[in-house]
Amino acid sequence: MSEHEKPQSFEASLTELEAVVKELESGDLPLERALSLFEKGTQLSAACRKQLEEAETRVEQLMRRGDKLLPEPMKADS
Repeated sequence: MSEHEKPQSFEASLTELEAVVKELESGDLPLERALSLFEKGTQLSAACRKQLEEAETRVEQLMRRGDKLLPEPMKADS
């Protein structure tokens, strides 16, 4: 993927990864094809993991922001 290409969606990456795994599990592949698929699978897996980690971070940030929206008791001036 070049610098200017937008990464594919998590769902698209996962679907492609599932297809790679299914083809690898068939066991009827020449060595070079199996290595190529394995490499593609590891790239897709890493991309999915990164997207999940980013989503988790966003959820955590939203949850923290949500906590700040709760009413706080008024503080008396000293």
